[in-house]
Amino acid sequence: MGWRSKFVLLLIVYFAGFATAIYCLAPAPEGKTDGKHQGAKVFAGVKSEGVARSVNSGVHKCVDFGKEAAREAAKLIKKKMDEAQARAKK
Repeated sequence: MGWRSKFVLLLIVYFAGFATAIYCLAPAPEGKTDGKHQGAKVFAGVKSEGVARSVNSGVHKCVDFGKEAAREAAKLIKKKMDEAQARAKK
């Protein structure tokens, strides 16, 4: 996939997200309460503290994974640099 294809895909995803945000944040039409939109009722039953703990746990797992991946990458880069320096000295 070339850079132009990636750029077009990025633009499509970006504007789709932007359109979704506008749709979600737009005010509801006045006077129409037919019961089809029950999103507020669904979210009313969600415990915010439990969600916060769950998200916090997930973020900490991601950070720990990132740190470990960075350590492994640093070790690999150092090893490759040492090999390249050894080859350059020969």
